Amino acid sequence: MRPGTLNLSALPPLSLYVHLPWCIRKCPYCDFNSHESKGEVPAAAYLAALRADLEAALPLIWGRHVVSIFIGGGTPSLFAPGQIAELISDIRARLPLEPGCEITLEANPGTFEKDRFKGFREAGVTRLSIGVQSFDDAKLKALGRVHDSAQARAAIAEAAAAFDTFNIDLMYALPGQTLDELALELDTALAFAPPHLSVYHLTIEPNTRFAVQTPENLPDPDLASEMLDLITARTQSVEMDRYEVSAYARAGHRCTHNLNYWQFGDYLGIGAGAHTKLSFPNRVLRQVRWREPAAYMNKAGEGAAVSNEHEVARSELPFEFMLNVLRLREGVPITQFLERTGLPPSAIAKAMEQGRSRGLLVEDPARICATAKGFDFLSDLQELFL
Repeated sequence: MRPGTLNLSALPPLSLYVHLPWCIRKCPYCDFNSHESKGEVPAAAYLAALRADLEAALPLIWGRHVVSIFIGGGTPSLFAPGQIAELISDIRARLPLEPGCEITLEANPGTFEKDRFKGFREAGVTRLSIGVQSFDDAKLKALGRVHDSAQARAAIAEAAAAFDTFNIDLMYALPGQTLDELALELDTALAFAPPHLSVYHLTIEPNTRFAVQTPENLPDPDLASEMLDLITARTQSVEMDRYEVSAYARAGHRCTHNLNYWQFGDYLGIGAGAHTKLSFPNRVLRQVRWREPAAYMNKAGEGAAVSNEHEVARSELPFEFMLNVLRLREGVPITQFLERTGLPPSAIAKAMEQGRSRGLLVEDPARICATAKGFDFLSDLQELFL
């Protein structure tokens, strides 16, 4: 335990993220570390690399229990249920999981086949997140998705039959999309009574195909704002709570894993390009794994899966904390800032006062929480803590 500059009174909950990086085809809007599978995915070799990566990381988290696991990508549902079962078994053999530990798997309707989702449930997955994005075939084609509307509907129906809780991912502000078209998308999604819905604004990210070949007829900011109002109203009408900027859930179905991120909890990330944030009594550490799958597998086999790491500077912690917690509709107690950064209240006092004076933060000295205005101008609020 080398010296650090902080004084954390307690360690936050710990989650595990597992990255499976392959896709059938890279979507033009995607800036995640995903790679088109050219031929068969080297599942056995990659699972062995994940085992080696996890074992090398264990000394950093001795004695800590895991509250959630998220298997993301890429397209994890490219892996067979038996391979996912092997992965979960490998994790259970090496990490103590909390009772009822949430285990989420991302799934693409383009990889759907009958009983495959049931197989994932039998493998130990407790929650499925389905990357639908749209039910409009023309919009799906524009987004470069490999599935069509019929496959999306079939995948959701199968997920609803196999899982007690699942999530549907949708996107809005798509090329040429109208308010009426979005209303139809929402009607279609909500007809399945999903326990959880994630709705993301299409953004043009650097280093994507859309950054070079930007689609025409993207909705302007005013229309995009009307779309968000429609999403909020329609979800409220079916008793789904907007508990985070992009997340809507029925009672009892909030995502434990994502909540831990947003509450500035800890997470160990294994797999190609995975990120880690771990707290110690005197410091907060960030790590990144090797990004390219072949390099990652080679390095993990050598016990050197981490490509770089750094201790988060005291001056950076307020912004990192607020970047996450201000996304939550209910915010967090101010004591959580003290516990999870090891910093005193004076570290954010000036920015907190500025936020309250501008009407961006609620007037509650015991809580860090955005007002309705602050939620609408979230970036401006977060920047106060830079």
